[in-house]
Amino acid sequence: MIIVLKKTATPQELEHICQKVRELGLTPQVSRGVERTVIGVIGEEEKLQVQPLEVFPGVESVMAILRPYKLASRDYKAENTEFDMGLGVKVGGKKVVVMAGPCSVESYDSLLTVAKAVKKAGATFLRGGAFKPRTSPYSFQGLGEEGLKYLRQVGDEVGLLVVTEVMDTRLVELVSQYADMLQIGARNMQNFELLKECGMTKKPVLLKRGLSATVKDLLMSAEYLLSKGNFKVILGERGIRTFETSTRNTLDLNAIPVIKKETHLPVLVDPSHGTGYRDFVAPMAMAGVAAGCDGLMVEVHQNPEEAKSDGEQSLLPVQFEEMMRKARLIAQAVGRDI
Repeated sequence: MIIVLKKTATPQELEHICQKVRELGLTPQVSRGVERTVIGVIGEEEKLQVQPLEVFPGVESVMAILRPYKLASRDYKAENTEFDMGLGVKVGGKKVVVMAGPCSVESYDSLLTVAKAVKKAGATFLRGGAFKPRTSPYSFQGLGEEGLKYLRQVGDEVGLLVVTEVMDTRLVELVSQYADMLQIGARNMQNFELLKECGMTKKPVLLKRGLSATVKDLLMSAEYLLSKGNFKVILGERGIRTFETSTRNTLDLNAIPVIKKETHLPVLVDPSHGTGYRDFVAPMAMAGVAAGCDGLMVEVHQNPEEAKSDGEQSLLPVQFEEMMRKARLIAQAVGRDI
């Protein structure tokens, strides 16, 4: 349920309403839009039946949100969500943010080489896995905290923000010390305890769509983050599992306009995992920009043949630079920038 306030509502009236909502055992979430301020009410809405909120000073109307994802819905917030990451980077704005780097952090020197290349080409985030969720227990699992240290050191040296995956509630505090943005991977999209823990940190989160998840499933997972007061969330389309075998996954570009219609949250496209082959990464990155995405995540490695993970879908730095040049032209054609 949302409480829509009058344009003339005072800060005192806003706080009075929020206090009454809390007294009912519910949680108020305030959203200040361009034209109106609304209060999203989280909890058992039946409790509101004993309290006629429509009569409170400053209230214009009280509306039920029919969608199960309340705070993620455009009913709650009509304007697109934008948030500042520092270093002059804003997620959800006119400029499409680009996150690039190796699948796994392998060494300081190799990470620094890639970071310098992607920064030169226009990336704003350095991506890389320190803790890797692998299908096989015998595959490279990442460098752990040592990898996090490399990410932070290289990011600071080159001038890139750091985004990396957190896999376990026990690692949230550790990863938060080094990363500017926490990534919740596809396999953990419905790890609800992890979602709640990341939501409470208030650290920006990249939430990737699960391998067999619907858009509704993705938005319901995002609701866990928002319900903890964390609205700095970007949703990631990274391909879903279908009957098609010519690519690693099926990159669902339909999801971009669908998500943009349903929610105010920004959306990112990962063409590396979405296709699984480097030849297809650049075309699908450009398609994602044309479809309206707010970000790209691309795997880049200086020597993919020797990469410890996902070498077959990693671009060489020169290929990434060419992809950025073409994607920038697409962005300009649809009124965006990279």
